[in-house]
Amino acid sequence: MQIDILTIFPEMFEGPFSHSIVERAQKAGIVGIRIHDLRNFTEDRHRTVDDTPYGGGGGMIFRPEPLARALRALTSAQGPHRTVFLTPEGRPLTQRLANHLSLESHLILLCGHYRGIDERIRTLYVNDEISIGDYVLSGGELPAMVLVDAVVRLLPGAIGNFESAQSDSFQEGLLACPWYTRPRVFEGEPVPDVLINGDHREIARWRRRQALLRTSERRPDLLDREALSEMETPEPEARAITPEAPR
Repeated sequence: MQIDILTIFPEMFEGPFSHSIVERAQKAGIVGIRIHDLRNFTEDRHRTVDDTPYGGGGGMIFRPEPLARALRALTSAQGPHRTVFLTPEGRPLTQRLANHLSLESHLILLCGHYRGIDERIRTLYVNDEISIGDYVLSGGELPAMVLVDAVVRLLPGAIGNFESAQSDSFQEGLLACPWYTRPRVFEGEPVPDVLINGDHREIARWRRRQALLRTSERRPDLLDREALSEMETPEPEARAITPEAPR
C-alpha cells in the first residue's frame, strides 16, 4: 500500500511513524508513507496556501489551486486511489471502515487546517471524508496519524500474529474480552479456570460471552438483537469470571 499525506506541517509526522508497527511495516516494504508539504505546490514567493472566505467571517480557508496541483501530482503517475479529507464533518472512523481502507492500494490523506478547504476541492477531488470523533482539532494531522495506524496494522505481515488484529475490539462489532497472562495469581486475583483447562471450545465460548457482557456494560449501543438474545442465554462458563484461586 502507498499512503501520501498532504499537510502544511510535515514535521509533525517525524515521530509517530518512526516507531512500532508502522515503522516495521515501512521497513518491510508493506507500506510506503510519504509526507508532502502543501506549500511546495504554491507559485507565489510567499508560498501562500490560504485566504479569507468569501462572504466574510473569521478564519482562513485553504485556496483550491495549491491543493489541486498537489492532488494532481500525487495521482498522475499512480493507479487507483482514494483521496480522504480528514474533517469533523466526515463519517466516523470505525473498525469496519479501517478494514475497508486497508484493502486500498493507494490512500491520499488531506489534512485541513484553519477553517477548512475550498468546497470545490471537496467536490472535484475528494472521494471520502472521515472524522475521528465529534470534536474539533487544530488540523487534520492528528486524525491522519490515527487513521494510518488503524489501517497499517491490518495489512498482511504488519503484525507478526495476524490473528491478534482479528480479535481486536470492534472487529465483530463488540468490545474485546478480558485477556490474561502469567502469573496465574496476581495480588490475590486468579486467572479464570476456563482459560487454564485447555478446552478451546469452552475458551472460545467464554471469550464470546465476556465480550458481550463488557459491550453491554460499556457500549450497549453496539449490540444488535441477535447479540442481546445471545447474552440472555445462560451459559455455565460465565460463572468462571471470578474462580477460586488454585490450590
